[in-house]
Amino acid sequence: MIPIHVFSDKTVALFGLGLSGIAAARALRAGYAEVVAWDDSEVSRKAAAAEGIEVADLREFDWKDVSALVLSPGVPLTHPAPHWTVELARAAGVEVIGDTELFFRERERLNSRAQVVAITGTNGKSTTAALMAHILANAGFNTALGGNIGTAILELPTLTDDTVYVIEFSSYQIDLTPTLKADAAALLNISPDHLDRHGTLENYAAVKSRIFSGLPASGRAVIGIDDEPCRIIAKTLSGPFDVAQVSVKEPVDDGVAASGSTLRERREGRETAVVDLAGIGSLRGEHNAQNAAIAFALARGLGLDVPQITQGLRSFPGLEHRMEEVGRLGNVLFINDSKGTNADAAAHALASFEDIHWIAGGLAKDGGIARLSAYFPRIAHAYLIGEAAEDFATTLDGQVDYTLCGTLDNAVREASAGAGASGAAEAVVLLSPACASFDQFRSFAVRGNAFKRLVSELEGIVMTASEAA
Repeated sequence: MIPIHVFSDKTVALFGLGLSGIAAARALRAGYAEVVAWDDSEVSRKAAAAEGIEVADLREFDWKDVSALVLSPGVPLTHPAPHWTVELARAAGVEVIGDTELFFRERERLNSRAQVVAITGTNGKSTTAALMAHILANAGFNTALGGNIGTAILELPTLTDDTVYVIEFSSYQIDLTPTLKADAAALLNISPDHLDRHGTLENYAAVKSRIFSGLPASGRAVIGIDDEPCRIIAKTLSGPFDVAQVSVKEPVDDGVAASGSTLRERREGRETAVVDLAGIGSLRGEHNAQNAAIAFALARGLGLDVPQITQGLRSFPGLEHRMEEVGRLGNVLFINDSKGTNADAAAHALASFEDIHWIAGGLAKDGGIARLSAYFPRIAHAYLIGEAAEDFATTLDGQVDYTLCGTLDNAVREASAGAGASGAAEAVVLLSPACASFDQFRSFAVRGNAFKRLVSELEGIVMTASEAA
């Protein structure tokens, strides 16, 4: 935990008692702040009270002595309307910040030389953050990974000068971090998302671009330029820091581009092939080529050499439940992409393989799978589960052979048999549901773990990923 002393002996209001909210309350109390917290969930309130956190309805609280409102990133700051706590705070002249802002203020208070690598984007930021942390750790750096991925930022190890903190930022977190000051920062891509919370694509892009706002002269900004919003940002991005562009579509003026599976680095007018991603199972597909290129450019900005980065790329195990290699059974490779909870996410997986035996379905999201039709020729057979099975079958009818399996255990059994009998040099059983999990599982992680357990029970399987507990 990182104790937060910047509000010592002051009163801080806190709304939202999820993982990051509880972590912020603990950190503030460890730094001798008085924390008064609230959450709409009675269960969350009781859990906080059991830890000794003062719980009080902030509607009835006297805000005159409050120094700050720490707001959960899941709570609206501006759109579609400010949350009632935000309106109360603003009426009282109280600043509204997030747990990530507490981190940066404490680093400033300590005058810490700890380095921060900040990563954001609409897609791919979790994989890129995990990959970046792996590259650094593999090269011998003392590394901590958190933020929007896995561990709340204030639950990371206490600030030390020799630590590199790799922090994934959502747009919500950036919005609540006015003094964000990274040593290296990356913006992967921008596509329409979370517009209910930002109003317009332009507002969303403006928030994302603030990832670069505090970079020092020694810092590095890395930006993907394969979408129009990012290209616009790249054209105007300037400062005392170094800027590296990344593309998987075209050469870049200065930075890293992917040509097929090869990453090519351009520096000072010279271009060099630096690493071939072919054969790295955790980095299959064009989307992962972008993730790898971003991480490569960031690592170069932190002083790593090409062999160090290459070793890290080649040993990267991948993100659990995202294009995760689970095991092999003869000619059949099993892939857990349970985090593919919508069609756009599933598209990345479908684009990365041939001879696919696709397990899909669950709780459908708007739009279904019709927009995946370009990938249908890659699918040898679909095995459909959950509430969406009938609708998916209607879309696939006449284009892809399918079996209505109902449940995941049936689908794994049927897909394994079908793939094993296919005669393909490498058939792939791919769980990439293009659906939420909530009809049959509590979360995509529970669904992915169930898939791994079912695969582990197949006779003759050689597992390459850990089994579900």
